[in-house]
Amino acid sequence: MKMIRLLFAALFLTAVTGCAPAEDAAENAPETTTTAEAGKRAVTAEKINLNEAPIEEFLTIPGVGDRMAREFDEYRPYVSIAQFRREMAKYVDEETIAGYEDHVYVPIDINASDAATVAQILGLDEAGAEQVVAARPYADQAAFVAKVTEVAGGVSAQFARLYLAAE
Repeated sequence: MKMIRLLFAALFLTAVTGCAPAEDAAENAPETTTTAEAGKRAVTAEKINLNEAPIEEFLTIPGVGDRMAREFDEYRPYVSIAQFRREMAKYVDEETIAGYEDHVYVPIDINASDAATVAQILGLDEAGAEQVVAARPYADQAAFVAKVTEVAGGVSAQFARLYLAAE
């Protein structure tokens, strides 16, 4: 999972800077990052908010059918990625859940989310997420993003902004 996150960070930097990716990075990229089933989402940094997306949007995730989309919806609101994993484990295996996590996120509450939920930020590993959590409380989202920048760098801070819960 960490390798996939790093790959997405590199792809994001490439997109932002307009530079071509290194040849060996393109050759080693997993096929799922460059191709998608017809009508299905490709793996990107822009993920689906599990607490706000309509059920129809869940159907764009590879491997998610009507039943799983209803299960995603049934357990809302999610307060942690651990809760999502626990509830989905009733229906599918860990590998399938990890695949879902390439497409969805639980919004991060800057002063309440656990480290595993904070670690959803691309480029931020579990140890970095623990550092971010240990520095609480944060006065606002800007202070949280500044800590993410300090721990994991500016690219991760950009991703952090995508996954924050509304203030």
